[in-house]
Amino acid sequence: MATTDLQLTGMSCASCAARIERGLNDLDGVQATVNFAVERAHIEHGPQISEHDLIHAVESTGYHASVVDHSGHGHDHMDHDVPTEQLRPRLIGSAVLAVPVVVLSMVMAWQFPGWLWLVLALTTPIVFWGGYPFHKAALNSARNGASTMDTLVSIGTLAAYLWSLYEVVTGAATHGHGHVYFEVAAAVTVFLLAGRYAEAKAKRSAGAALRALLSLGAKDATVLRDGTEVRIPVGELRVDDVIVVRPGERVATDGVVVDGASALDTSAMTGESVPVDVGAGAEVLGGAVNTYGRILVRASRVGADTQLSRMARMVADAQSGKASIQRLADRVSAVFVPVVLAVAAITLVAWLLAGGSAAAAFTAAVAVLIIACPCALGLATPTAILVGTGRGAQLGVLIKEPQVLETVTGIDAVVLDKTGTVTTGTMSVAAVEAEPGADDDAVLAWAAGVEAASEHPVAAAIVAAARERGLRVPEVSDFANDPGTGVSGVVEGVTVRVARASDDDGRTSVAVTADGTRRGVIRLVDAVKPTSAEAIAELKAMGITPILLTGDNPAVAARVAAEVGIAAENVIAGVLPAEKAEAIKRLQAQGRTVAMVGDGVNDSVALATADVGLAMGTGTDAAIEAGDITLVRGDLRTVPTALRLSSRTLRIIKQNLFWAFGYNVAAIPLAALGLLNPMIAGAAMAFSSVLVVTNSLRLKRFV
Repeated sequence: MATTDLQLTGMSCASCAARIERGLNDLDGVQATVNFAVERAHIEHGPQISEHDLIHAVESTGYHASVVDHSGHGHDHMDHDVPTEQLRPRLIGSAVLAVPVVVLSMVMAWQFPGWLWLVLALTTPIVFWGGYPFHKAALNSARNGASTMDTLVSIGTLAAYLWSLYEVVTGAATHGHGHVYFEVAAAVTVFLLAGRYAEAKAKRSAGAALRALLSLGAKDATVLRDGTEVRIPVGELRVDDVIVVRPGERVATDGVVVDGASALDTSAMTGESVPVDVGAGAEVLGGAVNTYGRILVRASRVGADTQLSRMARMVADAQSGKASIQRLADRVSAVFVPVVLAVAAITLVAWLLAGGSAAAAFTAAVAVLIIACPCALGLATPTAILVGTGRGAQLGVLIKEPQVLETVTGIDAVVLDKTGTVTTGTMSVAAVEAEPGADDDAVLAWAAGVEAASEHPVAAAIVAAARERGLRVPEVSDFANDPGTGVSGVVEGVTVRVARASDDDGRTSVAVTADGTRRGVIRLVDAVKPTSAEAIAELKAMGITPILLTGDNPAVAARVAAEVGIAAENVIAGVLPAEKAEAIKRLQAQGRTVAMVGDGVNDSVALATADVGLAMGTGTDAAIEAGDITLVRGDLRTVPTALRLSSRTLRIIKQNLFWAFGYNVAAIPLAALGLLNPMIAGAAMAFSSVLVVTNSLRLKRFV
């Protein structure tokens, strides 16, 4: 199956989105979802369906589409047939004209001979110029045999205007025998324009996080070509190019520092507030800002393969998708407008049959049309997802699919891989225990001298520890490596041997002998990340059980668990990679909803098996692909952050849907019974949409 994303224009409400979705899904072998909030269609289709076929299917429903550019250079996706910048002058102009219309219509003492003709003159441009976006969209839908929110608005305002025009021209209103509704047509148009403008501004604000993420990429870079610095566009970068990054510049792409030292600000991508020190050999991310030193970076990934591009793609995909909770709202929106048109017609007829005046019947019918617009219903879910996933990206939490949000709320157990997740994944010296008469520094220096010739992780840890203490690492001669037992060599005339010793308290141990005499033991550990214990404590405070799952031996697992605060009964050790998924299944069989956190290839099956998989972004590509949520930083504290953000987003969605459903359910009967003035109905409808989007925007303040 191929995947295509289309940018859509011309949509004005959830009914439009539902119509486009039906049109696309009518094609053989096509599975499409249309997101109204981001005006995008995500389509999976067979090779027999071309991009042209998809665009034609959209256009046949009366809308416009173009294929989304995935180059990483994002564009403003908040496009309409009538752009936001055109809504503002229409709103201001209509509001200025509407004030005297409403005042003269409502305050009888200010009415003067011929006032109706003035009100007619002022209302005409409001309805036809100010209301143009609604009438145009309604006409486009009608041409394709469809009805949308704009159909309700257009019919309602035109009906009020034309009825009033008839009353004025025939003289009925002038002689006090008829009713006019110019204030309804004018005020409703202004209120709806205000709502549409506020909604568009809020939607732009909701998508700001993704636009900010896309803007992080450098536009050009300075590379070394044959020893000369050359400035080129980032699109021309190649793997293994050496890039010059000066203070204040952004790193143009992912790579490895080959020369120089500095501190990089990665806060916009990882949420890490403190600049990260880098030197030769350090991996760096494209988009990071160089704070002070000049560094040379060898490009390792370019273009769409960089982490920044992958992050932007994941966020965009999540924002374009749908949570299953949205399906109900979509189904309701799809049939809502035709039902409302029928209810309005029934209201009109019922009032007349009940002996009500034509004016009362007309007022009730127009109120039904205006109050029932399902905008809030269509915006309830996608705006919350838009803001929630955007805020997550700022905090270093990438939610792959919106469906994950509904699973997260039930999580009661988080299974944590040990190496690289709870711990750093690299060995470090925990203690040097010298024999009586020997010196700790001498023992460590001897061991470092021999181990400097080895590439084993234990050797690297010992050499690093010696250098951290400021010790000189002596040269070694006659070096010998006996795999599985240890290494030996002559250091400053002394024959030194470093060999595996019995482990102690879950720590790896090596014994150091000099000229055949044991001089001490060096204890090494896979060091626990400094933030792991804090993260575990936060999970427990949330009522979630942390479980350590590792292939390491029970003694090591017990030591790590005790250090971070995981109970001994929640440690599963000595598990082979293939058995990790089985351990997850056993927990699920006990009735638990399980989240799995891991970073390695051996975690990928377990991540996919868990109800929610959280992959450390510092881990392997296989783990990241298998996970539902990617944690950009290697910091375990982002796990509770991800769970809290997902739960908060789902709660906002439910609040929005409750308001949207409740508003329409309560308001339509009131309007049909004549208890809602159409002008008040218009204001309430506009307010409902703004309320839903504003509620979603509260997620921007999530910490």
